[in-house]
Amino acid sequence: MASRLTELGVDCADPTALARFWCSVLEYEVHDVDEADGTVTIGPPRALGGDRPGPVPPVLTFARVPEAKTVKNRLHLDVSPADREQSEEVRRLLDLGARYADVGQGTESWVVLVDPEGNEFCVLAGRRP
Repeated sequence: MASRLTELGVDCADPTALARFWCSVLEYEVHDVDEADGTVTIGPPRALGGDRPGPVPPVLTFARVPEAKTVKNRLHLDVSPADREQSEEVRRLLDLGARYADVGQGTESWVVLVDPEGNEFCVLAGRRP
């Protein structure tokens, strides 16, 4: 059996605030807060998770680190609007605190945004989960 992607770790300055943003983006909920470690883990609502067959969406764990982000991410998230058009989803994410980013993408079909701490992510146009 192969490995499965179950968790993504995100270094950040404010795990609580960044977790709140991504909970709103993905309709996730907070699964765990570890004040001692400075981490917050979010994931799909537990009622949807459980022991169901098929792929399980990964959780995101936000960990407080002392250094600031300084360069373009080497790994980023792509999100696909599930129930609206790309332009509507981009507007919703901008209202949540995302900002546009130019990483040299040109006129591609995806829109590059950054979260409140400057982490790049893409909003795809043609895929529906």
